Amino acid sequence: MKIVSWNVNGLRSLGKNGYWEAFLEGTKPDIFCLQETKASPEQLGDEFLSPAGYSAFFSSCQIRKGYSGVAIYSKTEPLSVIYGMGIKEFDQEGRLVGAEYEDFWLLNAYFPNGGQGPERLDYKLRFYDAFLVFAEKLRKQKPVIFCGDVNTAHEEVDLARPKENEENTGFLPEERAWIDEVVNAGYVDSFRRLHPNAVGAYTYWDLKTHARDRNVGWRIDYFFVAQEFMKRVRKAEIHPDIYGSDHCPLSIVVI
Repeated sequence: MKIVSWNVNGLRSLGKNGYWEAFLEGTKPDIFCLQETKASPEQLGDEFLSPAGYSAFFSSCQIRKGYSGVAIYSKTEPLSVIYGMGIKEFDQEGRLVGAEYEDFWLLNAYFPNGGQGPERLDYKLRFYDAFLVFAEKLRKQKPVIFCGDVNTAHEEVDLARPKENEENTGFLPEERAWIDEVVNAGYVDSFRRLHPNAVGAYTYWDLKTHARDRNVGWRIDYFFVAQEFMKRVRKAEIHPDIYGSDHCPLSIVVI
């Protein structure tokens, strides 16, 4: 089973220039998780609502049109689907959708960006804490895989210019400390586990500065896998050759 995650930075824009078809052909997912869809289902065409062979599940922002949003597409019908964590201030932005399968939970999350001042950073850190509590509750039932745009690079190797970004959101000590908590709770950064020496492996580049052309990027998108399930993960890859967003897709293969 191949599971793919991608922050698409606007699902409707992928219909242009063949990006949607290139993504499906290039990754061939059994399940794929999208973040920052920026659309509710009624705004989408059939190519996004029901691509051949997939069931689709959306969580959209309730307070601001064209903002945030996540989706799971699955060839295998989930046993159950969850929308949000049951906490209004976090759920109303459409940042979490989860699917239960026979052997694991899959959580797809678009974690908040900590920019735009201290209040938003506080919101991000509280979202982080609530999410880990939520994931751990589900983990009591069966192993949890969570993926998505975490909006934080964990270690210096995970961004091209760590020194210049030490005081910028996305690489602040308190943000990075939460990923330490995730790892200490027993979740494995699957890409780093399977590619411990990889450098220059990024998932996000700033569009305004054409940073992708120079590979001045950040690895802020992840598949975290409960350690008891990690033995079933055979591959973890980043797909920088697939375009259509300021992020690229990433994937894992589970047996």
